[in-house]
Amino acid sequence: MDQKLMNVLTIFLFLMLAFTTKIQSSVVFDVTSAKYGGKPNSDITKALLNAWTDACASRRESKVLVPRGTYRLKGAIFRGHCKAPIELQVRGTLQAPKHTSQVTSPDTWVGFRYLNRLTLSGGGTFDGRGALSWKQNDCNENKNCKSRVVNIRFDFVNDTIIKDITSLDSKNFHFNVFACHNVTFQHATITAPGESVNTDGIHIARSTMVTVANTSIGTGDDCISIGDGTSQLKFTNVTCGPGHGISIGSLGGHRDEQPVTGVIIKNVTFNNTQNGARIKTWPASYAGLVSDIHYEDITMVNVSNPIIIDQEYCPWNLCNKQIPSKVKISNVSFKNIKGTSTTPLAVNFICSRSVPCENVEIAGIDLTYTGHKGLTNSQCSNVKLATIVNVTKALACGNHPPIITSKNHTKSHTSTISRSKNYQTETKNQTDSVVGNESTRGHHRKYGMV
Repeated sequence: MDQKLMNVLTIFLFLMLAFTTKIQSSVVFDVTSAKYGGKPNSDITKALLNAWTDACASRRESKVLVPRGTYRLKGAIFRGHCKAPIELQVRGTLQAPKHTSQVTSPDTWVGFRYLNRLTLSGGGTFDGRGALSWKQNDCNENKNCKSRVVNIRFDFVNDTIIKDITSLDSKNFHFNVFACHNVTFQHATITAPGESVNTDGIHIARSTMVTVANTSIGTGDDCISIGDGTSQLKFTNVTCGPGHGISIGSLGGHRDEQPVTGVIIKNVTFNNTQNGARIKTWPASYAGLVSDIHYEDITMVNVSNPIIIDQEYCPWNLCNKQIPSKVKISNVSFKNIKGTSTTPLAVNFICSRSVPCENVEIAGIDLTYTGHKGLTNSQCSNVKLATIVNVTKALACGNHPPIITSKNHTKSHTSTISRSKNYQTETKNQTDSVVGNESTRGHHRKYGMV
C-alpha cells in the first residue's frame, strides 16, 4: 500500500511540475504572425510596436520575436512598465533608414524606457546604416550641430541583460545607458569603421552596476565611455579596436556633475586604438570627482597612447587651457599592462595644477615603443604616485628607481612633477593627434532623453 501511495504521489508531483513549467513558460508574440503581419524585406515598425504592446500587457513572462530575415524599421521606443519580465528576441536584421530625418525619433532609433527585467537577445543585428550621417557630422566646427541618432538607448532600465546582439554602423553612439541599474552586456558585438564619427560603442551615465563581459567593440570613437554619476562598473574580457580606447569622461563640462567611482577594467585587449586606458576632463571645468578606477591585466597592441590621464582635454581648441580643471582624480591604478605603443610616450599623466591627481598606482608596466623616434618614455604633471612596482625608470615618469616594493618606500619619491615648456608643446601635439572626430564641449555628451 505504501509503495502504491508513493507511486501515485510521484506521478502527481511530476504532472504538477510539468503543468507549472508550461504555465511559467514565455508567451511568444511573433511579429510575422497573422495578427501582426510583419514580413521580411518590408517595414515592420507598426507590427513590432503592436507586438510589444500586447507582450508588455501580459501577466505572464513574454517574448517578442523577430525571426530570421531582413526587416526595415523606422524607429521604435519600447516603454514600460510591463506587468512581467519581457524579452525582445531579434534573430534577423533590423535596418534603420539611411537618412536621419526618416527616423521616427530625432535622437533615438531603438529605445527602451522605464523597464524592469528586460532581456534583449537572439543573435540578430541592429544595422544603423550610419555612413551618410558620418559625412554630414560637422560638430567639430558647428556649435549648433544637429543631434545624431543613437542605435539603441536604455533610459531608466533595471535588472536587464543584453546578450548575443550586434550593433552595426550606428549613426551616433551604438548603445547609450542612462539612469539604469544592474545592466549586463554579454557576448555583444559592436562594429563601425575607424573613420565613423561619434560612434561610441557603449556610453554609460548616471547608472550603477553595469557590466560588460566577453564583448567585441570596434568603432570610430571610444569603445566604452563613462559619464558622470556612474559607480560599480565592471568590464572584463573585452576587445577594443579600432577606436579611442576605454575612457572615463570627458568630465567637468557641466554644472553639478555627480562623481564617478568604482570602475574595474580587467582582461581587456586594445588593438590599433588611439588610446588605451584613459581618463579625460575639461580644463576650465566645473568641480567633479573621479575615484577608485582600476585598469588591470591589459594588453596593448600598437596603441598610440596606452596609458593617459588628460585633464587638459580640449578637442578642436575650443576651451581655455590656461584655467585648470577642477575635477579631482584619486585612487587610480594601472596594473599588469603590457604590449606595444606606436608613440614613445607610453605613460602620460597630465593632471590639474589646481587639484593634482593623488594616490595613483602603477605596477607591472611593460610597454615597448615600435617606432624609431626615440626610446619608450613617460611624462607626468601634477600627479602624486603612491605605489610603483615592477616599472622601469623610463615608464615611471623618469623620477623613480626601477622597482619600489612598498608604499613606505615611495614616500620619499612621491612628488608633484612640473612639465617643461618643451613637454607642454609635445603634449599639445600628442593630444591634438588623438582626439579624433569628437564634438565640441557643449555638444560632446548628450546623456538624457529628448
